[in-house]
Amino acid sequence: MCYVYILKCSDNTLYTGWTNNIDRRIKAHSEGKGAKYTKSRLPVKLVYVEEYNDKISAQKREYEIKQMSRQEKLKLIGSKYHR
Repeated sequence: MCYVYILKCSDNTLYTGWTNNIDRRIKAHSEGKGAKYTKSRLPVKLVYVEEYNDKISAQKREYEIKQMSRQEKLKLIGSKYHR
């Protein structure tokens, strides 16, 4: 299983990523070992997750979400929470 997720950072920005192990990835972000972007914006909070059967689908969806405006992402977050 692969996951696309959105984190809310301490500065109120949103970070989107994908992983094949959501718990390990969120832990890494929280410990400042996830991504350069989130490292300086701790703490982070998981606010949105989608599940996919394969890496390619997850990566395509991650790209789609990253192309969205902040308002579109907030609407997406408000529409459902899969965790």
